[in-house]
Amino acid sequence: MYDVKVYVTYKDSVLDPQGEAVKGAVHRLGFSEIDEIRIGKYFEIKVREAAQPIEAVIEEICDKLLANVNMETYRYEIEEEA
Repeated sequence: MYDVKVYVTYKDSVLDPQGEAVKGAVHRLGFSEIDEIRIGKYFEIKVREAAQPIEAVIEEICDKLLANVNMETYRYEIEEEA
């Protein structure tokens, strides 16, 4: 069994309206040193061994469901359970 952590964020060239709203709130709290905040999505997936490599399975799920690849990028970490 494997634990997979998937992180999805907007590409740098895409405006992040939620991140901008949070940055505005942070500035109103007095933290003017904050230059940028980006909001993303985080997924935890448990995967058992299959005929396909785990990387191929996770990439297909990300490409087809978890991330809008036109606007978002993703990265993932795979850890084998002890």
